[in-house]
Amino acid sequence: MKIEVIAFGIAKDILNSNQVTLEMEEQSSVADVRQALVDLYPAFQGLASLQLAVNADYVSDDYLIKENDEVVLIPPVSGG
Repeated sequence: MKIEVIAFGIAKDILNSNQVTLEMEEQSSVADVRQALVDLYPAFQGLASLQLAVNADYVSDDYLIKENDEVVLIPPVSGG
């Protein structure tokens, strides 16, 4: 199944784009998406607090992704 991944901040820099399409197995979880991203883009391993949202909702790593879901990568931010 295909899912769209939207990236912000440093995640966008790692992808070298603000969006990428991933081909995932049926019944893939958010954890599977996270692992696929690390496999394709090893720099993601260094982002300890990378959050993923699906269709505008924060979800846990065991959430099952569905065809055409939009996964948003929300990297750690700093500021003051």
